[in-house]
Amino acid sequence: MKMSQLLRHTIFPVLLIGLVTMVDAQAPKIGYVNSVTLLQDIPEVKQANANLEALQKQLQKKAEGMITEFQRKYQELQRKEQNGELSPKQLEEEGTKLQQEEQNIQKFQQDMQTQIMEKRETLLQPIFDKVNAKIAEVAKENGYTYIMEDSGVLLYKDETFDVTSLVKAKLEL
Repeated sequence: MKMSQLLRHTIFPVLLIGLVTMVDAQAPKIGYVNSVTLLQDIPEVKQANANLEALQKQLQKKAEGMITEFQRKYQELQRKEQNGELSPKQLEEEGTKLQQEEQNIQKFQQDMQTQIMEKRETLLQPIFDKVNAKIAEVAKENGYTYIMEDSGVLLYKDETFDVTSLVKAKLEL
């Protein structure tokens, strides 16, 4: 009996503690970061967004100028047609020119969107790379197995695993 009591009261609890410790040591440590908040605080992001906004306004102004000029030419062509100032051949030629100009405007608008997207990637990708590197540093230094995006689908999160402030510190914000 003494042996069974010894097993029950001494060895079994030691084995149980060892097992729990082993399971706990293998459990992943998961942290999360709120990248929206993080990115809002980075001066380079604010500057990149200002540059993108300036580029967009510049391109939009050019597009509006092209549209205004197109409308002026179209109205002038209508006026000349109504006044009988153009032969059918001239009217056809001018109509073809206007169609080409309209296509040029549409192409410019498409190119404008592409140019803005490319500029956004050029300006922001180095910042994203820097932030991701700092997240990796925080994870390694603090023993995190995973760092998740805060806006991802999470059903539960323990606030103690929020590493946003640690990444901000790494970014010197």
